[in-house]
Amino acid sequence: MSSKPTVPAATASGSNFIRSLIEADLASGKHKSIVTRFPPEPNGYLHVGHAKSICLNFGLARDFQGKCNLRFDDTNPEKESEEYARSIQDDVQWLGFEWNGEVRWASDYFEQLYQYAAELIKQGKAYVEDLSAEDMRVYRGTLTQPGKNSPFRDRTVAGNLDLFTRMRAGEFADGAKVLRAKIDMASPNINLRDPAIYRIRRAHHIRTGDQWCIYPMYDYTHCISDALEGITHSLCTLEFEDHRPLYDWVLDQLPVPCHPQQTEFSRLELHYTITSKRKLLQLVNDKHVSGWDDPRMPTIIGMRRRGYTPEGIREFAKRIGISKSENIVDMAVMEGAIREDMEGRVPRVMAVIHPLKVTITNYDGAQSREAGFHPNHPEFGSRMVPFSQELIIEAEDFAEVPPEGWQRLTLGGEVRLRYSYVMRCDEAVKDASGKVVELRCSIDHNTLGKNPEGRKVKGVIHFLSREHALPAEIRLYDRLFTVPEPDADKNVDFSTYLNPHSLTVVQGWVEPCVKDAPAETRYQFERLGYFCTDRHDHQPGEKQVFNRTVTLKDSWTKA
Repeated sequence: MSSKPTVPAATASGSNFIRSLIEADLASGKHKSIVTRFPPEPNGYLHVGHAKSICLNFGLARDFQGKCNLRFDDTNPEKESEEYARSIQDDVQWLGFEWNGEVRWASDYFEQLYQYAAELIKQGKAYVEDLSAEDMRVYRGTLTQPGKNSPFRDRTVAGNLDLFTRMRAGEFADGAKVLRAKIDMASPNINLRDPAIYRIRRAHHIRTGDQWCIYPMYDYTHCISDALEGITHSLCTLEFEDHRPLYDWVLDQLPVPCHPQQTEFSRLELHYTITSKRKLLQLVNDKHVSGWDDPRMPTIIGMRRRGYTPEGIREFAKRIGISKSENIVDMAVMEGAIREDMEGRVPRVMAVIHPLKVTITNYDGAQSREAGFHPNHPEFGSRMVPFSQELIIEAEDFAEVPPEGWQRLTLGGEVRLRYSYVMRCDEAVKDASGKVVELRCSIDHNTLGKNPEGRKVKGVIHFLSREHALPAEIRLYDRLFTVPEPDADKNVDFSTYLNPHSLTVVQGWVEPCVKDAPAETRYQFERLGYFCTDRHDHQPGEKQVFNRTVTLKDSWTKA
């Protein structure tokens, strides 16, 4: 029997060049199984770009029966917090993934990283630098001019070891010295011009406290952490492509357990939003949004609060694919994936966002009717749709002067009330300003559950019984920016393009059957869109708060 690994169908991560690389590595025997990792910094909330990386790394591990580690890059203590670390773990699990074993941290390896740095010094491949940060930049050269050697580059091994030991002991001020790798100041790749690998930084660390006053740099830490964890495929975005020679150089000098392969793919740029952590933080600090979990934010926690499903996000990640080419995606692709996932997943109920009163003039105790929650899923169950003398409908479903092809309500016209009777509009009542404030209508009592005799009624509108309807705060969310690439012009503040209509709050009404729905319950409001009970402000049985997740169709008007 052949021992050749079976190739799984592309699921979470889709077909792509990285999958092909892994298939080849397994087929050739280079690896018996794969180990990937997701290595976020605990310095902010994850966004849609991170979701793509999560789906790739965890998805590949799942598809190939491998493992994926969650490892926090906690080498910059001033910007890191337990709040961010906890939120990241929650995001990964909410998206439907589990990491291998315990959560890992770069700080788990601080002692080993220090000893490896000492090993580089002993090999004559690292030295302690006394130049100021400004002088180091001058000595580094430019993209067109080579750098020049530091006057401290040729210190003795003994001298460097002594200074590095004293750096750890806290004898020097912050910024007074750094440890640099000794590679090539004339390299065309600036990342190889003796990069700093340790700096002095007195900052309280979320895990090691005040145990360390020197911290390793990311490029040095990341590759060694990968090697210590037995990572086979270290996947990162294209901005790290020029860092790969440094990744390989560090591992080539040290007695690490293995040498992982770094492979780069293009990062996600999603139209009508931004994914810069700095700019997202600016939106929060400047009160343009209510917080990191504002449903307009592209953060995972924001998308969750808006009502996006983890399955829909995973499908979106699959659709956009993995490649090295530019990955600029229109928001409609994301919205389409969410919409299609929710279409068959959530129950359907009726709600009215912009109410118009309807009085049934021939009401005689007309009947309520049972209706299923989904036409294709009887297992979702059913509810009674109440009927009474006073109804409310959507104001836009009535027109005094209907446009051509109009199939909704007008004076003298008939429509079918969803799950109920055929209704004719007999009179429109207006206020002093001429606005229609009430419709007086009559129903055909013989049309409950059947068509009227001798005539055809095309239009169907939804309604609520005013007596039974629940008041609800309905938050209509739209795209955060008015242009596809709000930060494309570096001379214009991206906040200039904020969409003033990205949030509209209205007082609406919903069916009574949703009264006790818990937070994060999703519904299709028939003819209106997909909505989700707010995870913070919604109070089952007391206060109804719904966030619009996505409209039923892509209704965005492009400028």
